[in-house]
Amino acid sequence: MTTVFEALKWASLFLTDAGRDENAGEWLLRHHLQMNRSSLLANFRMEVSGDILEAFQSDVKKHSEGVPVQHLTGYEEFYGRKFEVNKEVLIPRPETEELIEGLKKRVQSHLPEDKPLAAADIGTGSGAIAITLALELKNLTVTGTDIAEQSLEVAARNAAANGADVQFLHGDLLEPLFGQTFDLIVSNPPYIPDEDIVKLSEVVKDHEPVRALAGGKDGLDFYRRLCAGMPALMSKPGLAAFEIGAGQGEAVADLLRKAFPEAKVEVVWDINGKDRMVFAEI
Repeated sequence: MTTVFEALKWASLFLTDAGRDENAGEWLLRHHLQMNRSSLLANFRMEVSGDILEAFQSDVKKHSEGVPVQHLTGYEEFYGRKFEVNKEVLIPRPETEELIEGLKKRVQSHLPEDKPLAAADIGTGSGAIAITLALELKNLTVTGTDIAEQSLEVAARNAAANGADVQFLHGDLLEPLFGQTFDLIVSNPPYIPDEDIVKLSEVVKDHEPVRALAGGKDGLDFYRRLCAGMPALMSKPGLAAFEIGAGQGEAVADLLRKAFPEAKVEVVWDINGKDRMVFAEI
């Protein structure tokens, strides 16, 4: 029989040889054994049953061939909650948790605390941003939009699984929202320049939807469209927030300044020292 320690050692060597992150082996074994990390580490000498070992080894091999770990387990953790992911949605990134933190801080300091607030998440994908905001800020009524019905189906299941009351609307960017006003508009749109898509790891480019990645020739197409439409939808005081690609901070900040000349616009760096978020307090 094979122990937990032996299974992890095999996976580490196998994944390293394939040029993959060796930590994926631990994530996959935890998934198959239904254990948290501390339990796994405390049971290094436990024997892994044959059927579990076979399924685990199969998934390790699939990941070595480029299938994301999250597509093998079926979920990603985001802000302490589980979110279903598949090929129809972008896998939530840790950096986006920093966007949530920045929003929470600015909602509390810039928007009225004593009244219900309306928020919109544009290009909601898995619903991670919309659902997290709805659960973290109880005075928010949250709407998410997406151009892909398949993405909205995933988002709706994630809202139900996490007990969040979020409305999801099908349509292109802001289009389903016209005629309404919002105190907060947030988006993590596609921002990778088209020519850079081919340079991405096959784990990303072959398994995540290109519609959630490609942002036009310079990566800024969606920010231009959003900034053109947002003034008609924004309440005052209001708050706008974007996640951006590294190096896009000043360009996106300029778009927001033109859309909202009176706003306080701020580029914020992430934990890795990259410009990652732009906030506009209107």
